[in-house]
Amino acid sequence: MNRRTAPLASTTFLSTLLISLSALSLSLSSSTVSAQATQPGAAPAAPVYKAKSPKLSRAELDALLAKPDQVVIIDVRRPDELSSIGGFPAYLSIQSKELEKNLGFVPRDRAIVTVSNHAGRAGAAADLLASKGFKVAGAVGAQDYEAEGGSLVKVSPPPPRTATAPAAAATNASL
Repeated sequence: MNRRTAPLASTTFLSTLLISLSALSLSLSSSTVSAQATQPGAAPAAPVYKAKSPKLSRAELDALLAKPDQVVIIDVRRPDELSSIGGFPAYLSIQSKELEKNLGFVPRDRAIVTVSNHAGRAGAAADLLASKGFKVAGAVGAQDYEAEGGSLVKVSPPPPRTATAPAAAATNASL
């Protein structure tokens, strides 16, 4: 190397070194953010709402609930979620995976609000219903509603049927 190319070579080397250090720094910072998000006790990231149907706030849902003869709530959660988290006092319970098979039970003359925990499944259910021609007002997350100051009702599953109930019904039918 002569004296003319030496400064050029060292400048190129320094540029390459700076780029490498920047990439390493960026990689380490994203690893730190990722590690912080997965640490125990760290608050989980809120799920992103992806549905086309609107996600309703507490105020919007309360306004709809003020006219109970014009709205129907369809809760698409599992029974264990309803009993552990709570729900709304009056609702139609159809789990999200069963919704399309049970469209005949859904009224077409009322605005529909679908419910899940954070509105993810509810949004998908609302989009399905809207695509089938139902009047969909939107989707709501029960836990989001409660976090905004709304009250949920703890729902108890019905008691299991006993073996004697069908026998008693058969005896009454023969009378």
